[in-house]
Amino acid sequence: MAETVAPAVAEPARPGSTRRERTGWYFYDWANSAFQTTVITVFLGPFLTTVTKLAAGCELGADSCDGYVHPLGIRVAPGSFYPYLVSLSVLLTVFVLPVVGAIADRSMHKKRLLGLAAFLGAGATIAFAFVTGDRYLLGGALFLIANISFGAAVVVYNSFLPQLGGPDDRDAISSRGWAIGYLGGGLLLALNLVAVTMLSEEGNAQRTMDLARWSIVSAGVWWAAFTLLPLRWLRERPTAEALRGGGNVLTDGFRQLGHTLRELKAYPLTLFFLLAFLVFNDGIQTVITLASQYGTEELRLEQSTLIVTILLVQFLAFGGALALGALARRIGAWKTVLLTLVLWTAVIIAVIRLPAEAPLPFMIIGGCIGLVLGGSQALSRSLFSQLIPAGKEGEYYGFYEISDKGTSWLGPAAFGLVFQLTASYRVGVVSLLIFFVVGFALLAAVPMRRAILAAGNTPPRVL
Repeated sequence: MAETVAPAVAEPARPGSTRRERTGWYFYDWANSAFQTTVITVFLGPFLTTVTKLAAGCELGADSCDGYVHPLGIRVAPGSFYPYLVSLSVLLTVFVLPVVGAIADRSMHKKRLLGLAAFLGAGATIAFAFVTGDRYLLGGALFLIANISFGAAVVVYNSFLPQLGGPDDRDAISSRGWAIGYLGGGLLLALNLVAVTMLSEEGNAQRTMDLARWSIVSAGVWWAAFTLLPLRWLRERPTAEALRGGGNVLTDGFRQLGHTLRELKAYPLTLFFLLAFLVFNDGIQTVITLASQYGTEELRLEQSTLIVTILLVQFLAFGGALALGALARRIGAWKTVLLTLVLWTAVIIAVIRLPAEAPLPFMIIGGCIGLVLGGSQALSRSLFSQLIPAGKEGEYYGFYEISDKGTSWLGPAAFGLVFQLTASYRVGVVSLLIFFVVGFALLAAVPMRRAILAAGNTPPRVL
């Protein structure tokens, strides 16, 4: 593949980051992982699907539903509404997130932008307190606001990573951030598990719905409260464009985004890596987003089983992220991510064969996911940081985030479409294999050292 090496952008000198600053960065992962874990992975799919079934005229607690809802006049099966909603949120983020990144690169107050996005998402999550009865459209609208805000905040958050360490340090910093995030998300989920176990009533479907709704609300409160720590401890490190000043940050952000889109051809290997990431991470995010719905609707597992499994995933992912980070120091992050994709493929094949109403096999698969989940995501993030031209971290992480942390769209769309056509969640899972196989092939074709040099950066000692 032919490549053009663009001249490096002159950047202001950046003093080394402090331990306090890095800890503040880690704690935003602690804060927002509550949304990812409690809301996206466990409660929202089954909760919103149940609300949608009520809107379709189905009885609360019924195993099957022949009704439909008609958002905007479109005929949709209740089981497909949530996957379609996830896909819609991603289509919207395609336009929002790169612009947010461009604005972040030109802003003198990047922490304020982080806080604005985080508090908007947390507020929408807290507002799920009002999603009662058959208010599926309100729930859908709040999810769109929360998920897009979540992605926007992560764009700004990720753009701090290249400022916190050199090429040889970023794998470890990124892995620690993911690991701390899994602990935070796991702790809140454990508290919700206690609440669900102590307060649920046998055969009381309404009580189950209420507990799910308040668990979602608790994630919004957690997200908002712990966001205060990174806002206090992170330091502003403006880019050269931000220091130059002048003009309007918002309009200049749109203008800069257009300029970056035209310049992407100067970094074809960075674009090729991003394509590989978009494919395989789409599969990862679809598993995370729809695992709870699959366990509830196809495998007929209890809510408590799902929560225990996700807890297992969270705490094993903490160790897995650190272990794979250590492995990356020995064999390189690129090879380590390729290894995790082989393991992901094996996991999907096992998920297809899972028996219904069997909690133990489901938990074992969850444990396997936990071991590879954190490392595959943390190391992908740090690898991408090596491919970003200096001063454009926010913009490039805007493109990156389009398919990160719960914002995939091809996977949920394929899953929802297959279910609507076949009424089988298992067939939907089969469609996810292609994302890992094709993603592996694309990533394996990226010459990482040449790609890093082409972006004007220094490669780490081990790739």
